[in-house]
Amino acid sequence: GIMGVGTNRMNIYTVGAATQGLANYVKNSFAEPSVAISYDSRNKSDVFARAAASVLAANGIKVHIYSELMPTPALSFAVRALGCSAGIMVTASHNPAKYNGYKAYGEDGCQITLEVAETVLNEINSLDMFKDVRYSDFDEEVANGMISFIDPSVIEDYYQNVLAQGINTELCAQSGLKIVYTPLNGTGNKPVREILSRIGITDVTIVKEQEMPDGNFPTCPYPNPEIREAMELGLQYCEKTGADLLLATDPDADRCGIAVRDGAGYKLLSG
Repeated sequence: GIMGVGTNRMNIYTVGAATQGLANYVKNSFAEPSVAISYDSRNKSDVFARAAASVLAANGIKVHIYSELMPTPALSFAVRALGCSAGIMVTASHNPAKYNGYKAYGEDGCQITLEVAETVLNEINSLDMFKDVRYSDFDEEVANGMISFIDPSVIEDYYQNVLAQGINTELCAQSGLKIVYTPLNGTGNKPVREILSRIGITDVTIVKEQEMPDGNFPTCPYPNPEIREAMELGLQYCEKTGADLLLATDPDADRCGIAVRDGAGYKLLSG
């Protein structure tokens, strides 16, 4: 990603400077620039997302922001669905709790290319963080229409596209499949459960301690579903419920960990 400032140095000033740099690039490259924004469950992700939105709006750039935390793939989708020039995802993905970060996306809904990143970084580096960043008031910009909340129809459209990727999902309803799912205190909780229920999987146990968004990740210091430590609680739930499958999504829900029943225990499948 661009600002891999996935460090605890992330604050509204670094976010402001990064966003002003992105704004300069977008204004130079698009006749009617617009940017989509999403954010995850990390500490202050919502604050940083709003700060980015108000900087863009102050620069005359139309902003489409999700009204609650949403996964990275939902940001990628919104960029394309709404015909935006760029996208911002406030997340530090599966890094430890003290981190936050900022990923920039291009008009194709993919993380920006090295070439574009170079351009944006040059813009950022030529700024005075305290003088050259334009700010506005988030609520005022919502009132005047520069910032708008992404309509639920976009989320529905996203779900339809996800469901269209399914293979033989009509087998799920009759399968008797028992699942344990953990969002690892991130953004996957609503979307993943929604998709599971729509394909007819009803026996889903949620790992309670990891269900609600929590940027401190109290039960899993390193919320990467590809390592066993993050899956430990979910595996305990599997032992208790006799589940067939453990599903885990990382905090920004663009990565999935899986464990399957293997003899008497469970086996984590690698990427």
